Amino acid sequence: MSDFTVRKASWASDAAAIKRVREMVFVVEQAVPAELEWDGLDEICIQAIAEDANRDAIGTGRLHPSGKIGRMAVVADWRGRGVGAAILQALLTIARDEGIDEVYLHGQTRVLDFYARYGFLAEGDEFEEADIPHRMMRRKI
Repeated sequence: MSDFTVRKASWASDAAAIKRVREMVFVVEQAVPAELEWDGLDEICIQAIAEDANRDAIGTGRLHPSGKIGRMAVVADWRGRGVGAAILQALLTIARDEGIDEVYLHGQTRVLDFYARYGFLAEGDEFEEADIPHRMMRRKI
């Protein structure tokens, strides 16, 4: 039995918890400027949230209507425990249910192997986003 759960989130009711995780991971840990992190797209995206047994948010990710998966974040204490994989699987299921036949993402180069394990293929050259190297990755649903 897992000590965390992943569910489809509601931006209206889960925004504060999602923001806490992303602030911790992107703004504090990775030094992404807050104005880049908060791009105004969250309300139109489908969000997923991972919660521990106490229902505290420990990870998140989102799916844009275009099929772009993004803002995948897991708090440090929970990394390496399957949380990111569970969030990604949930977003892939949601994409399928929404009738999206291909998803894509901008994967940080240090975690490309993670996405590759789930069928994502890197394409194109490396590029910088928020001063962090990334590659475009795609996957058919």
